[in-house]
Amino acid sequence: MTSPIRVLVLNSGSSSVKYQLLDMRDSSRLAVGLVERIGEQTSRLKHTCLTTGDTREHTGPIADHDAALKAVAEELGRDGLGLESPELAAIGHRVVHGGMFFTEPTVIDDEVLAEIERLIPVAPLHNPANLTGIRTAQALRPDLPQVAVFDTAFHTTMPESAARYAIDPKIADRHRIRRYGFHGTSHAYVSRETARLLGKDPAEVNVIVLHLGNGASASAVEGGRCVDTSMGLTPLEGLVMGTRSGDLDPAVIFHLARVGGMSMDEIDTLLNKSSGLFGLCGDNDMREIRRRIDEGDEAAALAFDIYIHRIKKYIGAYYAVLGRVDAVAFTAGVGENAAPVREAAIAGLEGLGLAVDGELNAVRGDEPRLISPESARVAVAVVPTDEELEIATQTYALVGQ
Repeated sequence: MTSPIRVLVLNSGSSSVKYQLLDMRDSSRLAVGLVERIGEQTSRLKHTCLTTGDTREHTGPIADHDAALKAVAEELGRDGLGLESPELAAIGHRVVHGGMFFTEPTVIDDEVLAEIERLIPVAPLHNPANLTGIRTAQALRPDLPQVAVFDTAFHTTMPESAARYAIDPKIADRHRIRRYGFHGTSHAYVSRETARLLGKDPAEVNVIVLHLGNGASASAVEGGRCVDTSMGLTPLEGLVMGTRSGDLDPAVIFHLARVGGMSMDEIDTLLNKSSGLFGLCGDNDMREIRRRIDEGDEAAALAFDIYIHRIKKYIGAYYAVLGRVDAVAFTAGVGENAAPVREAAIAGLEGLGLAVDGELNAVRGDEPRLISPESARVAVAVVPTDEELEIATQTYALVGQ
């Protein structure tokens, strides 16, 4: 009898589905793909079978997530990797918000679905899409274990002093208001890989992780446990991001409503979709921003400086929280690829034992690597994140045996 040794990882966004099929014997990828612009006439599915090297791409209307996942199943089937395979052990789902109820990967049942649904008010952009992906996958393989891996779970180890906002606890508890944090699978994976890069046990290492993508967050990880993170009740708090403002005086919202005459929906859109780098200079692609800076664009230069200033503040703050820092790790799209961001973020922090070697920083690669000089007291690393592998690993650890 064939042993179930594969895990399908699904990341369902509001208008997209990213997926990977992994063989957990060696954590190798068998297939990867993306369905984007779901619900539009210009939907696109790109699928790559890594066992053959074949890539197929389809464009045309994909009405909803149900149709998207059925198209994914069909593409996998064409490669002999279909959802009906007895080798498929489980489907692992990225779920953005798990609140305080979910502190670890969880096999999905009706109670779990209901709790994820109850959390929609604090994750209105993400949890509905996650739920749709789960329900569609359940319909396709009702006999197969479905596992939710939560972005918030890694951060549930934060002490109350870090997780609580300074508001009336009764009101906070009634409305589930606290700092949850996000990108948890990335922070967990990167902090552990940073310890491995240093040749140490994660329990011995204190790491500041900087997950810098279009969404961005920082975390303070002490001995493998998160003790603070920059995102809060929602992914809006913290670092300057591609289109999100990050930290903001809450009174700005009152001012925009009372003086600016903006509705709550308009303010929500402003802060989540029209702020950050995009709001400051009209671009949220760091490559384009750097190109504009090189051409003397003052708006792009100011946006970059604001972005870097916020990162520096969090490095300093988390240094104070941890007391001792063994490494600062850069990850995600910007963190892994934008050498000028890494250089600027560390510049001036020599007093904290941090420095970047220019030649090492300029090297591009897919493997974890140090970019600090050997003499630096604190290591600075670039550690490519692998959230899909982390989700698959956690899923298989839960149900694979």
